[in-house]
Amino acid sequence: MYIEEFVAYLQKEKRMSKNTLEAYKRDVLGLIAFLESRGSHNVLETSSTDIVAYLHNLKGMGKSAATVNRKLASLRSFFNYLMKTGLVKENPTAGIKSPKIEHKELEFLSIEEIDKLLDTPDDTLKGRRDKAILEVLYATGIKVSELIDANVDDVNFRMGFITCAQTSSRARIVPLGRPARAALEDYVYDVRDKLIKDNKGEKALFVNYYGKRITRQGLWKMLKEYGEKAGIEHKLTPNIIRNSFAVHMLQNGADLKSLQELMGHEDITATQVYLSATKNRIKDVYDKAHPRA
Repeated sequence: MYIEEFVAYLQKEKRMSKNTLEAYKRDVLGLIAFLESRGSHNVLETSSTDIVAYLHNLKGMGKSAATVNRKLASLRSFFNYLMKTGLVKENPTAGIKSPKIEHKELEFLSIEEIDKLLDTPDDTLKGRRDKAILEVLYATGIKVSELIDANVDDVNFRMGFITCAQTSSRARIVPLGRPARAALEDYVYDVRDKLIKDNKGEKALFVNYYGKRITRQGLWKMLKEYGEKAGIEHKLTPNIIRNSFAVHMLQNGADLKSLQELMGHEDITATQVYLSATKNRIKDVYDKAHPRA
């Protein structure tokens, strides 16, 4: 009953993306389903004990600490909204600590590995499309969802940038480097129409052999293929390329605030995780290069 109003509030006041809004909605629905399984049908009567039981249930289902934290954050926002509207007097999530997250070592490629990866696609129509995809992913650091959702109209070749936006209010403009721009121009002007064939109304920037928007599964499969061809030891994912973009930017002098804007992070703490990787890399270089390290 209150979920749609909550989502509308987030969209208007917080200007969240479509994917984020859907995640918040799923998280609240998850709690409601749990409460109903315990015989409670009024979310306004949720207690802190209910919340703790729900979190323990998630943990018992094998959910990671990061997933539990995200769901708890969604529920905090939901009950804060209910308090703001006067529907509840207290937030049942107040005082409940988030589970500690064990931070995994950041996975990213070296510049040499990136160069090898970008040189892997051949000169076929598929290869030229894939070359453009790889170049854009590395040049911009955009998320896989942003790449898949991108339309042809989002690219400005004259100015050399791509607009990433799932809601117009959250649009951000990311520059395209010269190699990415060249690969993208080749794809858009000489390859895309041949892939689309008779499907002239398709707006998607990147399409598959059916002339339809490329899927997440298709992109992951493509990256796995090129990762193996390039001899990259670990499984290649869009996030590893995004991490590589961020780490290489910092290694070459980019400031944290600019990187935050390029990557679309709402909180700079999300960007700061890349600093540890650059510091570790600098220490490795020092240890290997300095005669008295």
